[in-house]
Amino acid sequence: MNSQNLWKERYLGYINETQKYLRYIFNGHLVFVMVLVLGGLAYYYSDWVKTLKSDFPAEMIMAFVLSMIVTRSPINTFLKEPDTVFLLPLETKLKSYFKNSLVLSWVMQGFILLVVLIAFIPMYTKVTGAGGTDFGIILVVLLILKFLNLTMRWQVLKYQDTSVSKWDALIRFLLNGVMLYFICSRANILFALITILLLLGLYMYYRSATKDFVLKWERLVELENKRMNSFYRIANMFTDVPHLKGKVARRKWMDWLLSFIPYGEKSTYTYLYARTLLRSNDYVGLCFRLTIIGSVILSVFTSIWAHLIVTFMFLFMTALQLLPVWKAHEWKVWVSLYPLPAKMRESAVIKLISFFLLFEDLVFCLVLLVKGEWMSALAALAMGLVFLFGFKNYATKKIKNF
Repeated sequence: MNSQNLWKERYLGYINETQKYLRYIFNGHLVFVMVLVLGGLAYYYSDWVKTLKSDFPAEMIMAFVLSMIVTRSPINTFLKEPDTVFLLPLETKLKSYFKNSLVLSWVMQGFILLVVLIAFIPMYTKVTGAGGTDFGIILVVLLILKFLNLTMRWQVLKYQDTSVSKWDALIRFLLNGVMLYFICSRANILFALITILLLLGLYMYYRSATKDFVLKWERLVELENKRMNSFYRIANMFTDVPHLKGKVARRKWMDWLLSFIPYGEKSTYTYLYARTLLRSNDYVGLCFRLTIIGSVILSVFTSIWAHLIVTFMFLFMTALQLLPVWKAHEWKVWVSLYPLPAKMRESAVIKLISFFLLFEDLVFCLVLLVKGEWMSALAALAMGLVFLFGFKNYATKKIKNF
């Protein structure tokens, strides 16, 4: 077996698979909305940068954000479930296969780091007066750190105990953050050298400790499936994705929310889809994550226009994430056997999603009120109500086209 040909075949298959769905994503209306929203945020960002003083902690913010991106180092292995049987005996012959996977992951994640660094340039230049040489040094350090983190992540994946991964991520995050802070603040080069030596020492330790370990194929396949599922979830907002696999959890602690649904024939679909939304990781988890991220972003900005843009953007993204719940019981015959009008099912889904969106909007208002921005809070509440009104019409048309 030629591992190079196998990797090339898997890589081309991955490109074809993602291109198939990216065509739908970038032909959608989301791109238009994102361009408008990002344009608005960029305009506000440029105005905000002009107000910064020299004591603004730009270096600390850059070190924190870039450290998170550097530490998170998923590896594109392109492994599939049958590989745990057919490729496992050939593990020693697959060194070049996994080497190519590491290099590809480094290039892709290095590009993301470059984009984020470019976004930081106006803020960093305004506060520190840094020039092109400084950004060149930071970029080189980021690429070196990313490669080191990817190789360490690969070694850690050989451990049977998954708790090692959590501790490893925490240690790497701290070391990466300290290293980047020294570089961004242009501290004495000796401090940066000591930190990079600690990272190298950590890498040597992992390499020595896992020297006799074999790959955990099931874990690698699980991570690869998880990575692809993240992409499929986004693509599922624009077209039907048959490969999408969701996870379901019992979540007994959320049962009290169901007590608000009155018992009766009219609540049949409402109860069914409420259970679905609460138990599925694809919906409730994403909704909470978007609400938290939106709240953090709102707490940073001070302009009412920025608050409105952020509120609209996150309500829109949440609505798009939740709408596919309509198809959750598409292939279950027993749902169609309910002696109830089909229109009732559509109304139940739209009503439930509207409740989620209203909850998110109220959280955003609360965050702004805590900040003391009561005008922004009222504006965000009004924006949410207007959005909900438009969403009902949009969702009705969208559901008919599913």
